[in-house]
Amino acid sequence: MKVIVTGGTGYIGSHTCVELIKKGHEIVIIDNLSNSKADVVDKIEKITGKRPVFYDADILDRNKIDKIFAANKVDAVIHFAGKKAVGESVEKPLMYYYNNITGTINILESMLKNGCTKFVFSSSATVYGAPKTVPIKEDFPLSTANPYGTTKLSIEGILQDLYKANKELSITILRYFNPIGAHQSGLIGDNPNGIPNNLMPYITRVAKGELKQLRVFGNDYPTHDGTGVRDYIHVVDLANGHIKAIENMENPDLRIYNLGTGKGYSVLDIVKAFKKATDIDIPYVITERRPGDIAECFADASKAKRELGWQTEYVLEDMCRSAWNFERNA
Repeated sequence: MKVIVTGGTGYIGSHTCVELIKKGHEIVIIDNLSNSKADVVDKIEKITGKRPVFYDADILDRNKIDKIFAANKVDAVIHFAGKKAVGESVEKPLMYYYNNITGTINILESMLKNGCTKFVFSSSATVYGAPKTVPIKEDFPLSTANPYGTTKLSIEGILQDLYKANKELSITILRYFNPIGAHQSGLIGDNPNGIPNNLMPYITRVAKGELKQLRVFGNDYPTHDGTGVRDYIHVVDLANGHIKAIENMENPDLRIYNLGTGKGYSVLDIVKAFKKATDIDIPYVITERRPGDIAECFADASKAKRELGWQTEYVLEDMCRSAWNFERNA
């Protein structure tokens, strides 16, 4: 299968590209490198032995996107590209709405114009807002606690309307939880530009001495140690969830799956697991809660196991060890 991967040099996108190539698929990457680096393409080639086609393009540039789709007759699209920092979305909501929603519409219009009917969307557990109970199932009520989550939920609504209007489409929405870790080669991982917004790259940069200490946003949540609890999933497990999704799209339909481990770990649990995996202490300071964050969030991923045959393989210490291995090589 020939697949366009938007955001393919980013964290989750690059790992998914590696797994796609390993499974024999041909990939075309679209990325504007706003939160990634061009040498990721070289690293994907080094890991897999095959160099993906790469376009330095912004999903907001409709003319350029049209040309890419016209030049590459693809069978499917996996759409990762988008801004993703919860805190920044609270500060700059219009930028998030414009980039994430308009960019997705551009991709969908180009895809339809060029006869492609398979679309996998990178959604998020943020669409569940602050759930009343955990673990979270796909049929839970949907709401959002921040503009980033609202963009994801809005796009899900667009996709549902699009499927109603075009029943020949095969659309899969993957709601995933908190990816961490890195490829075992140590060549690709979570390497954002600037100061990281995500927990694990912040921890690894503290471990490396590039940042002084970890900031823990709040210790007064109703959790076992007061810090926020999330479902941390190894990025390679998550990437393989996309492979399972794309290989189960023969028939037109709209499908929704959670991708997570089904276990919740707090921020301080991660700090302790990192110490156990690497023997490195992470100094931290407790600060105020971050706007838009919730107390607890972890998945019931039994539907993905049942329908896609997907399940996670890596445990928390694997995630910490691989993330540190990547940071040391970065």
